[in-house]
Amino acid sequence: MARDQDAMSAIVGLCKRRGFIFQSSEIYGGLNSCWDYGPLGVELKRNVKEAWWKSMVSTRRDIVGLDASILMHTKVWEASGHLKGFTDPLVDCLLTKKRFRADHIKPQSGTVLRFTGAKDRNSEAVSTEPYAVLATTKGDIDKARKTAREFYRSRGIAEPELLGETQEEVENTTRFNPENGGLLTEPRNFNLMFKTFMGPVEDDSTVVFMRPETAQGIFVNFLNVQQASRLKPPFGIAQIGKSFRNEITPGNFTYRTREFEQMEMEFFVPPNEDERWYDYWKNARFNWYIDYGIKKENLRLRDHTTDELAHYAKACVDVEYNFPFGWSELEGIANRTDFDLKQHSRFSGKNLSVYDEATKEHMVPYVIEPAAGADRAALAFLTDAYAVEGEGKDKRTVLRFHPALAPIKVAVLPLVKRDGMPEKAEKIYNDLLSHSVHSFFDINSSIGRRYARQDEAGTPFCVTVDSQTLEDDTVTVRERDSRDQYRIASGLVVENITSKLRIS
Repeated sequence: MARDQDAMSAIVGLCKRRGFIFQSSEIYGGLNSCWDYGPLGVELKRNVKEAWWKSMVSTRRDIVGLDASILMHTKVWEASGHLKGFTDPLVDCLLTKKRFRADHIKPQSGTVLRFTGAKDRNSEAVSTEPYAVLATTKGDIDKARKTAREFYRSRGIAEPELLGETQEEVENTTRFNPENGGLLTEPRNFNLMFKTFMGPVEDDSTVVFMRPETAQGIFVNFLNVQQASRLKPPFGIAQIGKSFRNEITPGNFTYRTREFEQMEMEFFVPPNEDERWYDYWKNARFNWYIDYGIKKENLRLRDHTTDELAHYAKACVDVEYNFPFGWSELEGIANRTDFDLKQHSRFSGKNLSVYDEATKEHMVPYVIEPAAGADRAALAFLTDAYAVEGEGKDKRTVLRFHPALAPIKVAVLPLVKRDGMPEKAEKIYNDLLSHSVHSFFDINSSIGRRYARQDEAGTPFCVTVDSQTLEDDTVTVRERDSRDQYRIASGLVVENITSKLRIS
């Protein structure tokens, strides 16, 4: 079941107000499904990527990094199957022009009203274009006729009189718009890859594609990385980078977009060890989200059914999060078998096997792939951190980020703009910055309003310089979650904050 739908609207509003996420090209009316990360959003997303990299690469001996090019040889996408198979069946509503994925339309039953055309009651205008509308209940017959009249108005018939009406009972049809009952076009395949041209001439010989996933850059560099790193399976190659998919139905804020950032790792294992490593990564990736603050009750693992599995996959499981719009995928962990390396060996003519010391034979490794979206992860962490607490004067909006993910770690606040407090606060602020603690200095408004602004930004700690600071050189530290306050010597602020943030 979806959570509070109103929460999504509140989160989107907070994101714009506080500088997390803006609509792309907003001053020109915006560009659909494209988003810009503002000052706080870019820090949140960067922290998510750094947390992922730390867990996958920096703290492990068996995984190394890669940054492959976005533009790759067209043969890569032919070998991977994207050129031929990376398509969705697309249908359009003849009335609204809205697009749907044909395989996402749920079957409907009811009465189909068919019309041979319409004529204008007040003129000689006639349309002979046939049209049909589905009425799912008997009470919707008049509504269906109204939809048909709207269709003919869109064809230039100002006052339509419907012609040639017939009715037919149907079951489990997918030919009609689930929103208005209007007729859909026949399905047609729609390739999800963005195409462009390399060089000054635009013809078939210069076509290249924006990558739809980062994984293929890892597979084609498998031997380069393996030989340069002198690693033997089991070992992994990790990458964070932009991918592009010309999605038919993007939406739900930053959840499904046409330009997005992936955090993928391909873990190469001996074929007889694939199931053990699949179970390992399934559990490791699920727990990573919990370790960084997502509530366990908002997460689940969902195994793919047989008809969902990609043709190359032996098994796949999704880590799903309960967004306000419902349970949706955060990350997929797949057993891709040896499909990718064998495909690229066949298309390139290069031997992508490795020597197995145990069997004294060459083998093509199996691949276990944890593939996460940086944008989706950032949205999940933001959504899970969001809370509205208290009532009346005590009511506040707060983002309870894990300290490692919080865009701002500490805010330094002089109580008033006099008596040397701003100068003392500036010194503490600069000291924090010199120790790479992302901090914020705020001198405007009442201290209560400044605390509220930092709660909304998700800042874990506030350090306040007040009149007592001038007497004994101590400052007040306020904790975001509990709102507890305590005093420490100003010279211990950096040590105290960094220990709580676990920043080395």
